[in-house]
Amino acid sequence: MKIASKVYTALVFLFLYAPIVVMIVFSFNSSSSTSVFSGFSLDWYRVLLEDEATLRSLYNTLILAVSSSLIATVLGTAAAVGIDKFKKGIPRSGVMAVTNIPMMNPEIVTGISMMLLFVFVGRLFSDDAVLGFGTLLIAHVTFNLPYIILTVLPKLRQTDRNLAEAAQDLGCKPASAFFKVVLPSIMPGIITGMIMAFTLSLDDFIISYFTSGPGFQTLPVAIFSMTKKRVKPDMYALSALIFVSILLLLILYNIAQQKSDERSKKKQ
Repeated sequence: MKIASKVYTALVFLFLYAPIVVMIVFSFNSSSSTSVFSGFSLDWYRVLLEDEATLRSLYNTLILAVSSSLIATVLGTAAAVGIDKFKKGIPRSGVMAVTNIPMMNPEIVTGISMMLLFVFVGRLFSDDAVLGFGTLLIAHVTFNLPYIILTVLPKLRQTDRNLAEAAQDLGCKPASAFFKVVLPSIMPGIITGMIMAFTLSLDDFIISYFTSGPGFQTLPVAIFSMTKKRVKPDMYALSALIFVSILLLLILYNIAQQKSDERSKKKQ
């Protein structure tokens, strides 16, 4: 039974990561073939660094992902703290149901509805070129918020509510007690939610496709426009770099989290 479970787990990981491994291998291919590995070469990484349009799209995507994840983290954490103050009942259940709607709603519905909203608002102010960075930022913050809330809420429930009251009894003001006592205890959930929001924003295509304008194009939208002809192998190199960067980010976060847990155990 143990052997079967190990084989099953290995097959699952093989199914998940085999495409990524193939993509990374072919990013070093000396030819443009997607089926025959002709030899090791860094040419496609060089071509990538010389492609101004792709680098501009990557820059736009990173700026958008960082901005939307930071804003969503601040708003989502504040919303989670507010929701946590609600007593159990219809109001709390209603707020949680509304919070879950953007996650359950199909992305194409969200993208089209937000596009129509932005165009409608633009017509009210006689602005036909309303779609751009601003609309993309609002859209990304909107679909990132539920993930932040749902990662911070469990940490708030695990936090001892008496800690903030004890800090206030010792002279802290409510705001100071929150930042000195509550915030450090929920920080792992906040960082996890921020990383998730960053990766979701980096990856999003459907909502970005409907809410972006000609003046600001994200990388997924740029890659989609290439599929009408043929995706160049330098996209394999770019995808490999993004995958390795996200992987290193997660590894560093897990190491930092482990060290933080060890320090907490030593203090206890």
